Amino acid sequence: MKPDDAEEAEKALPETQAPAAPAKNRAKTGGGKFQKGKSGNPSGRKPGSRNKKTLMLEHMSDDDRVAIVSKIIRQAKRGDRLSQKMIVDRIEPPRKGRAAPFALPAIKTAGDVVTALEAVTAAMAAGLLSPAEAVEIAGVVELQRRAIEATQMEARLKTIEQRMDGNE
Repeated sequence: MKPDDAEEAEKALPETQAPAAPAKNRAKTGGGKFQKGKSGNPSGRKPGSRNKKTLMLEHMSDDDRVAIVSKIIRQAKRGDRLSQKMIVDRIEPPRKGRAAPFALPAIKTAGDVVTALEAVTAAMAAGLLSPAEAVEIAGVVELQRRAIEATQMEARLKTIEQRMDGNE
């Protein structure tokens, strides 16, 4: 279509109807194949339908499993890095955390909590702990503080009950 023809076609349209967007701009204007907010399968997946991978694994025999594992082991012995990684990950999965590389002071009283948090902050500042590790350790210290607080509250309550029993 020539540029003059396009202008004439545009003039021929009624004023209320806008010209169709060119193909390359359809994604931006929403004039594509699918309507926004309208599912191609409104009823969804049928209840009880199963994943293809699950079905495939169920149909595998024990012999198939043995053959696959044997092949992975052979490939790993030949130097296939992916097979080696697969075996190592199954034997010893990656650790989620690591041991804290510093000594946390004993926490027996609420005052000890402050000392422990100071030690955590100092270790983080010195680079012995990452900020994420410091937050995790501080959370453990907070749990210890709550336990101390609960124990102290229980002792106070017991004392008050004994005083009240003595006054009756």
